[in-house]
Amino acid sequence: MPKILQEWTVQPHGELQEIDDGLLTVAGEIHMPLGNFPRRMTVIRLTDNRTAIWSAIALDEPSMQRIEAMGRPAIMIVPNPGHRLDSHIWKQRYPDIQVLAPPGGKEAIEEAVPVDATHDIFNDPAVSFIVVAGTEDMESALTVKRASGTTLITNDIIGHVTHPHGIGANIMARAFKYGVHEPQTPSTVKRYIKDPAALARQMRRWAEIPDLVRIIVSHGDPITDDLAASLHKLADKLDH
Repeated sequence: MPKILQEWTVQPHGELQEIDDGLLTVAGEIHMPLGNFPRRMTVIRLTDNRTAIWSAIALDEPSMQRIEAMGRPAIMIVPNPGHRLDSHIWKQRYPDIQVLAPPGGKEAIEEAVPVDATHDIFNDPAVSFIVVAGTEDMESALTVKRASGTTLITNDIIGHVTHPHGIGANIMARAFKYGVHEPQTPSTVKRYIKDPAALARQMRRWAEIPDLVRIIVSHGDPITDDLAASLHKLADKLDH
């Protein structure tokens, strides 16, 4: 696991994209032993001129100003202990930001940044915090409701790295099942999955969301096609 950053460090990233009303996402890269690997941050506008930051990444100043223009960064979600790399420097930049994490990951995440809550603190009826079943409370997810439908934001339990850049990323995406050809549950997250059947049931419950329009993952491209079928297929593989 890379060392926790101690000063604002901008690694390669793309442009912020508004994929729904008050929903921004950006693809970045993280340096890994086998080469750079894709990662993703998502920004959610909340009520009262606030924003929530999912899986924080340090961006260049124009991008940070765009986030701030959408609302005050009020809550930073560290979705599991593996996504704490930029959390310390975000807390330095925004001292009043509240840190939200899954309860099973609290101790490890607090090696990087103090955790304020392990339960939903959004105070926004359109946004819900989920502790993912079957992961010993180590993984979290969000649902975000908009007029166009519901967005599901997951972390490491679903990979969709359809465009790995470079030899190292290609090797890693394929070797660790990060969803090069279709969404997969990466093998690297198996250490968190202690009850595959419970996680499979969680996937099937998400598949039943009637207005689900996209799934945003922390590694790879958003999933926009055959969402229910993809979730059912992931669940079926967990059951076997």
